[in-house]
Amino acid sequence: MSDYLHLNLFTMNSVEHVSIGSWRYPGDQSHRYRDRSYWTEVARTAERGGFDAVFFADVRGIYDVYGGDHSTAIEKAIQTPSNDPAYLVPAMAEVTDNLGFAITKSTTYTHPYQLARELSTLDHLTDGRIAFNIVTSYLESAAANLGLDGRMDKQTRYDRADEFMDVCYALWEHSWDDDAVRRDPDAGIYTDPSKVQSIDFAGEFFSVPGPHGCEPSPQRTPVLYQAGSSDRGRDFAAKNAEAVFVSQPTERGVRDYMDDMRDRVAKFGRDPGSIAFFPGIVPIVGETEEIAQAKYESYKAQIDVDGTLALLSGFIDMDLSALDPDQKIEHIETDAIQGTMNAFTKSDPDKEWTVREVAQFSGLGSTSPIIVGTPDTIADEFEHWFTEVGIDGFNIKEVVRPDSLTDFVDLVVPELRSRGLVREAYKGSTLRESIFGAGNARLRSDHPANQPL
Repeated sequence: MSDYLHLNLFTMNSVEHVSIGSWRYPGDQSHRYRDRSYWTEVARTAERGGFDAVFFADVRGIYDVYGGDHSTAIEKAIQTPSNDPAYLVPAMAEVTDNLGFAITKSTTYTHPYQLARELSTLDHLTDGRIAFNIVTSYLESAAANLGLDGRMDKQTRYDRADEFMDVCYALWEHSWDDDAVRRDPDAGIYTDPSKVQSIDFAGEFFSVPGPHGCEPSPQRTPVLYQAGSSDRGRDFAAKNAEAVFVSQPTERGVRDYMDDMRDRVAKFGRDPGSIAFFPGIVPIVGETEEIAQAKYESYKAQIDVDGTLALLSGFIDMDLSALDPDQKIEHIETDAIQGTMNAFTKSDPDKEWTVREVAQFSGLGSTSPIIVGTPDTIADEFEHWFTEVGIDGFNIKEVVRPDSLTDFVDLVVPELRSRGLVREAYKGSTLRESIFGAGNARLRSDHPANQPL
């Protein structure tokens, strides 16, 4: 368990992310997602609040399951339009000193040699402040737009992801020795070729001789995030992730997930205490309880139920427009994000959810708990989750942008700091050190990336 709470801003380089309809709220600035000045402002605010990172979600394709086409997603701005988050990082890094950046990339629609180069480059440019959120992609439209006949089934996607990470680990950790670069002008040697190895990887999905095209970056391997929900996804996270994004709507669901994940981590020969857990959370804060509650009610009034159902339909690969809104949902298994509906049906088995109730709950922050109140109230809840539940930190989800972040940093963070729950200053120079402590810039020795080639 961490010494203090770690915080990430969970956002997306798009109009809407997971609070569908909030772009209509008076004063919301989501339309500025195209503006560099918007993101540099966000970066400065997050660093002022002691955040570890801005965690960028991303998606390939457009949500077109709801109603059988993409019209709702386009009309309601359901993560569309959106831009690539990686290109925001240099601008945001330039105006900050310690803030990290977690970038979502798909192992299904990217080549590991290319991705390893891109993330090494960003790790160099940010002095070691990059994380890789590993996803396998779930939208059929993504496969179609990339010229494939159809989406890979879940098992194949994860088999490919396993091999993808093996290639990346070989390139990042084993291709270049720490002292390979000599920069010796007298000898005319920039890099000692005897200290740069080919990886000669040959697998079912990839053939990569190597060597890596980049010299070792400050972290070598970026910090590894994952959010596995299905049984196969949880095994993948247990093998690879250093930090797990937990998407469960209840405390019970979070506790069960953490217990299960620690058991799985141990089965892969890793220290179960080494993995950090970051549940999503939606804090809605006001100077008084009355102000906070009024703010919450005004936010709920902007929830777009059709838009939220369009988002959830894409998540679970089921057209929810075909269901009666008052129909009870049950355990659903699909090839998309299996954990989305399971988060409701399994995390609180005593409650029966209707389609309408799921949409209304998910309209603010998707499947994460919502906390409404004063800075004291929010801090009390955060302290409970940290000391009693045993989480390491939160992925803070926005409702109104950037006011949700600004309110949290200006009102809640000072209270958290007064309780010693959030640090006053950063320690170490890399993102991994920010999360796991100074001197921990590299992967732990028990991580599978450190196994010999």
